[in-house]
Order: sequence, then C-alpha cells, then structure tokens
Amino acid sequence: MADNATESPNLERASKRLGDAAYREMKERIIRGVYLPGHKLTVRAVAQDLNVSTTPARDAINRLTSEGALVYTGPKTVVVPILDAADLREITLTRLALEGLASEQAAQHGTPADVEELMSLQELINSALDEKRYAEALWHNKEFHFTIYRLSGLPQLVSMIESLWLRIGPSLHNLYPEFAEEKYGVRNHEIAMEALAERDAASLRAAMENDIRDGYRRLKRASLEMGAGSLA
Repeated sequence: MADNATESPNLERASKRLGDAAYREMKERIIRGVYLPGHKLTVRAVAQDLNVSTTPARDAINRLTSEGALVYTGPKTVVVPILDAADLREITLTRLALEGLASEQAAQHGTPADVEELMSLQELINSALDEKRYAEALWHNKEFHFTIYRLSGLPQLVSMIESLWLRIGPSLHNLYPEFAEEKYGVRNHEIAMEALAERDAASLRAAMENDIRDGYRRLKRASLEMGAGSLA
C-alpha cells in the first residue's frame, strides 16, 4: 500500500510534466507560425508530432483552446482559427501598445552583445527570405522580436505579448511573398538594431511599431481577399 501511495503522486507529477512540455512545444509552434490558419489537428496527430502519448497531447490542446489559440470542431479535432478583420484590428492595436512599450523599455538595457545577437538573427532571416524559406524566416523573426522585448526586464509584459502572438502567429504566413519582396521587415529591423545600439528609446519603439503596422496592412488585405470581413 505504501509503495502504491508513493507511486501515484509520482505518476501524477510525471504526467503533469509531460503535459506542460507538450503545451510549451505546441504553443511555440503556433506562435512561430508552424500551423496555417484553418489547419486541422487531432489529438493523435499532435501526440505523434510531439512524440508523446495522447493524454499530454490532449492536455496541451485543451489549454490552447482555453487561450483561443485553437478551436474544437469535433470531439477529437481542433482547428487553428482564421482571424476575421475585427480580431486582426484589435490584436494589432494591442500589439502596438504592448510591444511599443516593451521596445521603449528595452532601449536602456541593450548591450553590444545583444545587438550582435540581433544582427545574427537578421542574417538568418535575410537568408531564409532570399531563398523563399518563409516558415524558417518566421521562426527567426519571432526570436528577433522577443530578444528585444525580453530586454525590457518586464516578464509579465512579455507574457502578455506572447499571448497576442499565440493568436496572430499562424496568420503571419500571409505576409509572404510580398513582405519578402518589398523588404519591409528588413528595413524596420535594421532601424531597430541601430536604435538599440544608440539606446534611442523613441526610435526603437517607432521601428517596432512600424514593423507591426506594415504587417497589419498586408494581413488586412489578405483577410479581405479571403472574405473574412471588412475593417471599419
């Protein structure tokens, strides 16, 4: 009896750890745009992708549906939601406020090493864009942004920003190929790196806000093209 009593809490803790790990991995994939809007997922498919059993996969899916990142369409099937125009506008306005603040606060904490890290990430982004590896570009783009936001020293703010990227991440696929051809993001990132090097809070905030606005204009057109609605 004593052995069984000891094993039960241990199993529960192990199960929770697996569920947490599955959740974090799925969350990161959604944020980085691994799944397109409208993509269907099943518990079994998620379990196979993450190399876990169905229990932690189901736990991860349930948590992500509660956060609005996934939507149930059946007992065992979820879909990555397609944002309508109103959702896109609200998320963008909130991103401008929160990410602008994080960028402004980050300016005073950046070091030459941080700027070098951003330059390395931008080289990876540029290479991926030139070779039309857009999924890879999105992966590095997320890290570029959050490298700056984490410099703010405000973890709760960064967590709130992450929740917004959880909603917008899949839609970022709609930026391409136009965003790559016009180099909107590349220019904004270059200005951001210069501003961080100079500890210019206003310029860093403006560069990151412009990056969001440029992306929004493309995403808005994509939303209208898909018939998701119209913006006021």
